[in-house]
Amino acid sequence: MGLPDAADLAALPLAADRIHPLGTWDGRYYQAAWLDEALLPGPDFAYHGLRALFGTLDDSFLGLAGRGAQLVEWARTHRYCGVCATALQLLDGERCYKCPNCGHSAYPRISPAMMVLIRKGEQVLLAMHTNSPYKRYTALAGFLEAGESIEEAIHREVEEEVGLKVHNLQYFASQSWPFPHSLMIAFTADYLDGEIRVQPEEIADARWFGPDDEWPELPVKVSVAARLIDAHRPKR
Repeated sequence: MGLPDAADLAALPLAADRIHPLGTWDGRYYQAAWLDEALLPGPDFAYHGLRALFGTLDDSFLGLAGRGAQLVEWARTHRYCGVCATALQLLDGERCYKCPNCGHSAYPRISPAMMVLIRKGEQVLLAMHTNSPYKRYTALAGFLEAGESIEEAIHREVEEEVGLKVHNLQYFASQSWPFPHSLMIAFTADYLDGEIRVQPEEIADARWFGPDDEWPELPVKVSVAARLIDAHRPKR
């Protein structure tokens, strides 16, 4: 899959203030930009959603693409001040839009979300999220609320979504998740008490899977969810 170079992009109406540096990857320097319309530099190019690239691109390059998507989404949605509606100005040498009228600053937004795989003996809990674009079983996940720690969010989300209590929380890994600007922070936890009682607005189904069960199709390999489940999947 090829990317347009500077000569290709010259045919597009790209304003200088819509071009943002990403950094280098594999010895090449990359930038990201955004347009008001889905214009193409030529017939050899097409637009692809990030999710469509899972499994088709190198994971590190997919990370670069995700970074670009997050930055242009930030730029696209911060053209005007959220306080006084004045046009924002991009500061030199810093990823920050600043209002020349009231001084309000807007940095790229990052929305932390927790993920937790609950263990019960040789079983782990997997759930199908009601609003997920992919109907696959995975670990529980949810966004942090204002003033909440990750651990507090885990206890709250687990009890709200499946009616269980957990303990022994252990950090596993984190991953940028650019849909559109999340940071997924994954944990394991041990079952403490309760019976599964799903919150239908959030969870379509949840169940325990052990070494003798037939397992469902799991999340795409590029995700931290897949690594989390693979690392704790019970062995037959």
